[in-house]
Parts: sequence; structure tokens; C-alpha cells
Amino acid sequence: MAKAVETSSEGTVTVTQIASGQGRLKAQQATLVGLGLNKIGKTRVLQDTAEVRGMIRKVAHLVKVEG
Repeated sequence: MAKAVETSSEGTVTVTQIASGQGRLKAQQATLVGLGLNKIGKTRVLQDTAEVRGMIRKVAHLVKVEG
């Protein structure tokens, strides 16, 4: 049986892009796209999972994380 997706604000992380991905490694650019970020200042609220945390760690110098 599939686990229900959590809809409350707990278990989420807010990620804001603070620097451009232009001129960075292709893998870092792809990670930004995977997080749903493509412009400086864009913010996304994502589920706080190990996969998302790993993606954030890969581009930590390009994003600001809250929550």
C-alpha cells in the first residue's frame, strides 16, 4: 500500500534560488531544474526527503534553504 503524501507545512522545505546556474556544471544546472528552479529569486516548497536534501546539497552554493 502506498504511503500518503503529507500536505501540512511540516515535512517541507522552502528553497530559493539566489545565484545563477549559468556557467556552472551541467549536472548542477540539471539539479536546479529538477528542484523546479530556473531564475534567481524563484522559490519552491518541496517535500523534505532524502532525495531532495541530496539535490540541495549538490547546489547549496546557489540556493537558500528555510524550514
